[in-house]
Amino acid sequence: MSKMLMIGDLAAATGTKVNTIRFYEEIGLMRRAARTASGRRTYGAGDLERLRFIRHARKLGFETDEIRSLLALGDDPERQCDEVTEIALRHLADVNQKITRLMLLRDELGQIAGSCEGGSVSECRIMESLSAEYTSGSSVKPASAP
Repeated sequence: MSKMLMIGDLAAATGTKVNTIRFYEEIGLMRRAARTASGRRTYGAGDLERLRFIRHARKLGFETDEIRSLLALGDDPERQCDEVTEIALRHLADVNQKITRLMLLRDELGQIAGSCEGGSVSECRIMESLSAEYTSGSSVKPASAP
């Protein structure tokens, strides 16, 4: 692609909002765009590739600083990729921790939802559980005897 793209064209080609592209420029993820004589931003193939990289990394949950580091590493194609691997593995560990927390959350919510015995809201075990002070790692209170 040798044709220059305007910001709207770049946005459409990547599914990115124009304001997001401007924000990425502002925080240094995207390079400052070249400008036409009238001041309109123009982008080339490298900018399109870079924005696609950023978008994909964001979809994978990489934080801005991680993306910035990956982009900096990518600017030196002869560099060994062990630093890239290290960033990806750290991110994977974070994702695994989040999955563990979500599984615990799922289990607790299932337990809370399963404690419902019907009846009025004033006697609702779910409402009682959600109102309970968080103490022992679970907010589920044992059912009281009738």
